[in-house]
Amino acid sequence: MVSVIVPVYNAEKNLEKCIMSILNQSYQKLELILINDGSKDNTVVVAQQYVNKYPNSVRIIDKENGG
Repeated sequence: MVSVIVPVYNAEKNLEKCIMSILNQSYQKLELILINDGSKDNTVVVAQQYVNKYPNSVRIIDKENGG
């Protein structure tokens, strides 16, 4: 298993493209970990849709903005 860690902050507009680009790789043993750094937009909502759709492949870690 390969873990791909993506830090996100206010990435609502580009997050779907990013997630699908990673999940559509030919190597299928991927785990995508999205680290939300206190986004103020709907980044978490978009990410949660993919967690629901791909529960074995996508995770979210939500934290306060670290600056």
